[in-house]
Amino acid sequence: MTLLPIFIFVLTLIAGFPIAFVMALTGITHMVSFGYPGIADIVSQKMFYGINTFSYTCIAFFIAAGKLMNAGGVTQRIVDVAQEFIGHKRGGLGYAVILVGMVLAAILGSANAVAVILCSIMIPAMVSSGYDDDFAGSVVASSGILGCIIPPSIDFVIYSVLAGVSVRRMFVAGIFPGIFLGLCFMVVVYITAKKRNYPKYREHFSPKDAFKALIHGIPSLMVPVIIVGGVMGGVFTPTESGAIACAAATILGFAYRKLHIKDLPKIFAESGLVTAGIMLIISAGNILSWTLSYDNIPEKLVNGILGITSNPYLIMLLIILMLFAVGCVMEAFAAELILVPVLAPLAEAVGYDPIHFGLIVIIMLTIALATPPVGMLLFTTSKVSRIDLVRLNKAIWPFVAAGLIGTLILAYTPVITTFLPNLLYGPA
Repeated sequence: MTLLPIFIFVLTLIAGFPIAFVMALTGITHMVSFGYPGIADIVSQKMFYGINTFSYTCIAFFIAAGKLMNAGGVTQRIVDVAQEFIGHKRGGLGYAVILVGMVLAAILGSANAVAVILCSIMIPAMVSSGYDDDFAGSVVASSGILGCIIPPSIDFVIYSVLAGVSVRRMFVAGIFPGIFLGLCFMVVVYITAKKRNYPKYREHFSPKDAFKALIHGIPSLMVPVIIVGGVMGGVFTPTESGAIACAAATILGFAYRKLHIKDLPKIFAESGLVTAGIMLIISAGNILSWTLSYDNIPEKLVNGILGITSNPYLIMLLIILMLFAVGCVMEAFAAELILVPVLAPLAEAVGYDPIHFGLIVIIMLTIALATPPVGMLLFTTSKVSRIDLVRLNKAIWPFVAAGLIGTLILAYTPVITTFLPNLLYGPA
């Protein structure tokens, strides 16, 4: 492999090209560099087959479900329950953001969708209660990370297709790690709230108000239970779970009288545009992934690293550091499309479970979503909440550190990830 593809990749990335074009141009340059004949034919073919996978159909449903929930008032009911049950603790609104992020993650499967919803609802509430706006934004951005880890998850679907593993097993494997990372973020909230003496949402716990909020919120809270439970039990596929999430969000939105027929065309149009952008990234990424495979880059990387060390723990640490570095400067979907075909053979060669390895890959790339300088969650949070990006970049680092520590624990304690899928479905 010549240095020309690397030069084109870096140049187009720095120049601000859309990431789909960055990967497509790099892949085409790579083919030119090793003299592949019939480039035009293979490019169109690989772009088509890159998205010609049934599993990807769930992406559109998850995106639409998030927009329907936000417009229909479903999210607000979930927020109300969290506030009433934990708002009497110091820093209670911070805990509530993370808890709501976990619930939304189990419905939406998208980091940006979770962050946008929390920005519009929770940041104003936290700021008006006396929290620093940059801290409120960092809590929201870190909670968005959970959207890619707690099932269902768009990233899990993409990894499963690329690595040839079960989507259902990936979904189930993400439950405990997602909750564990949420607890890591809560530790940061606890320390910060105590240090800065942040206020309580309310002075005392009110059983009456909590019960009332719970009764009103039960229909909304049942949505993630039905979706995740249905997938775990084999009642329906991930794609069907996305459709059910849309149906439930629509019905509840009409029942709460927050959603109207006239809102649907705009919601579905916006969902279609977001889905199209993701699919373009996937199709373009398949060009680069194929060229790397054709040029035996994965095999060369495996042999190169194994020539340095065969210690699986050291190899995992090197992979984690590489994923973090790549994720800091590259969009997660694109990084996944490029790196999974390259790293999966290496993980298999040193004996890592592909489900466990997939979780580590996705978690690291997702943490990078909230890491400067190119963390998309930071841009999203800053844009929606109008919090200065420079201040937000500084405030996010304690959460990034907590996420990295949590990931290292997960990486070297695989039973946390593999226990539940092995219990439900047997060893892979």
